[in-house]
Amino acid sequence: MDLVSSKLKFDERIMGMEFLSKCTTDIIKKAAQALFDGHLVAFPTETVYGLGADATNSEAVARIYSVKGRPSDHPLIVHIASMQDMDQWSSDIPEYAIKLARAFWPGPMTLILKRTELAKDFITGGQDSVGLRVPDNSVALALLNEFKILGGKGVAAPSANRFGAVSPTTADAVSEELSEYMSTEDLILDGGACEVGVESTIIDCRNEVPRILRPGAITKEMIEELIEIRLESTGSSPGVRVSGALASHYAPKANVVLDVDPEPGDGLIAMASIQTPPGVQRLAAPINLEEYARTLYQSLRAADKQGIKRVVVQLPLGTGVAEAIRDRLRKAAF
Repeated sequence: MDLVSSKLKFDERIMGMEFLSKCTTDIIKKAAQALFDGHLVAFPTETVYGLGADATNSEAVARIYSVKGRPSDHPLIVHIASMQDMDQWSSDIPEYAIKLARAFWPGPMTLILKRTELAKDFITGGQDSVGLRVPDNSVALALLNEFKILGGKGVAAPSANRFGAVSPTTADAVSEELSEYMSTEDLILDGGACEVGVESTIIDCRNEVPRILRPGAITKEMIEELIEIRLESTGSSPGVRVSGALASHYAPKANVVLDVDPEPGDGLIAMASIQTPPGVQRLAAPINLEEYARTLYQSLRAADKQGIKRVVVQLPLGTGVAEAIRDRLRKAAF
């Protein structure tokens, strides 16, 4: 796949790790080979940047946990090149899961399915299920397809940040967050800012009725309309752990408080229709829910860069992606 031409920025080496800018086909091949050789590659998706490793390489996956400071029993999502690769990783796939994959992949949706022998405990956190996703990003898809050509089966890739912190939506944010933990052989692919800005919808597909475990851009209404099945209520499912399910997550260094009046010195994130009081630093004023989601993490990171101690957020109203935004902010404020 031909991507936007660019050059390798050799002058942007951080702690020896290579930072690769706006990826050419040659750079994608270099990154795929790095994955195949057992190194880590941070890459963009439409949701957030992921920290990738060969999902069948236990040592490479162990380095993801080490770099992120992630608990070892916390499962990872496996990114695959297409839905045709599902049956390598999962078994007993329900018909409604096939419908979801056909409709929403590539896209911001992760399916939790019963695992095959390929999905080892170091990927699943010791569970009998595995999370799969096909991302909707040209750099990510090119990387996954090139990795597949080399013989790779899938790329494990949680968000490219320290565990519990704000997810990165730019390559610079990945570098700021993880450069001191990564090695000279690891790479960061700069594919620009992420388009969606919040993590994928996670859907438990192990049972007759699906359940949303983490809300995202693929909404309950979209799912029910497609599969003509009424979903169980959103929330945790017995016997399965997934990314982003802890009560505290997505948190900046600043204290996040919700739906209170901001005071001088505070940062403010709110829809553009809400005025900024005197002495308050406006961090984001999105004009719609999609912009709110896309700029949320960038705004929380900006607060830390500016040394703001408290960020006041006015939660958006409505359904759809608004539910995902509220989910992330409640966890950031926990």
